[in-house]
Amino acid sequence: MPLEEHELGDAELEVLVQLWDGGSQTVREVMNRLHRRDRPLAYTTVLTVLTRLEQKGFVVSNRSGPAYVYRARVSRDRIARSRMRNVISSLFDGAAAPMVLQLMKNERYTRDELAEMRRLIDQLDS
Repeated sequence: MPLEEHELGDAELEVLVQLWDGGSQTVREVMNRLHRRDRPLAYTTVLTVLTRLEQKGFVVSNRSGPAYVYRARVSRDRIARSRMRNVISSLFDGAAAPMVLQLMKNERYTRDELAEMRRLIDQLDS
């Protein structure tokens, strides 16, 4: 089944972020991470979301111990690229530069982030 990144709901994305940030986890571990981030979802809700994500192909599970352990099957980068393509397509008529300029004008960046941007611009310029 092909993965459709744009079909991720908000709760699904929240759970997937916990798997990216914390690695392989049980349902309870994901639920506890969400609780620590002021997102008090019930165990059954987290289980339902993880089951849905597995059915869609975004996560895989393994039952080598007493509980299923879930891990992300897709990278954060892949989802980010897909979502950015959707935003660029729907808000900026498919042109990435206006979105980049919008972000540059309206966000704050660290010195390291600015240095990386300059490096990338220089690389693109040559």
